[in-house]
Amino acid sequence: MPLLAFDTSTDTLSIAVTDGARVWQHSGAGGAQASSTLIPAILALLEQAGLRLDQLDAIVFGSGPGSFTGLRTACSVAQGLAFGANRPVLPIDTLMAVAEEAREQHGVLQVQALLDARMDEVYTGFYAYDQGRWTQRDDFQLVRPENLLQQDGWAQAGNALAVYAERIPASTGQRIAALPTATAMLRLAPALLAAGQAVPADQALPRYIRDKVAKTTDERMAEKAALAAAP
Repeated sequence: MPLLAFDTSTDTLSIAVTDGARVWQHSGAGGAQASSTLIPAILALLEQAGLRLDQLDAIVFGSGPGSFTGLRTACSVAQGLAFGANRPVLPIDTLMAVAEEAREQHGVLQVQALLDARMDEVYTGFYAYDQGRWTQRDDFQLVRPENLLQQDGWAQAGNALAVYAERIPASTGQRIAALPTATAMLRLAPALLAAGQAVPADQALPRYIRDKVAKTTDERMAEKAALAAAP
């Protein structure tokens, strides 16, 4: 099936297109920089593949967790492209994409996915692969590296391993550097589409785990006033 997938949840921008047989890929700087480069890169990759947006079965994006700016960028671009081409949108969990990338690289079937959440925290989730599909064992968590729960024999995969290598408790499984790549999302997409997880463009949403990164101006002023009034 023809698909477009992209992820901007980390410092690496990842885009991939398939016509059902071949795959075209692009990577670049992610984060805030992706807001200006994502759409031109998508259009260039579609041109290479000889595909139009309205020929795609779905537009796939990494829905989170990850960088707030990156998730908003990916979601808004997915919505805009899908509205214009009248295509459905398939949000895919970035931690599941990390697990899939680790499986593709090393054949692991039980993965604790770990993404750097900044602010001295890690996004984590446990995924088990069986009969061609990933199952998430528990909901996502946001924890400090040293407070991560371990599962003996499960591989640990993600970009948090390099950032917090000495603080993440060791497990008996492999440690694998992996990102939520667009090619991983292309491999995940057929089963998720078959399971009915595509949505109309206006229902596509990023998934934030941390409610907010910074306090609002009103919150900071209220805190200052409370401190000033304290005896």
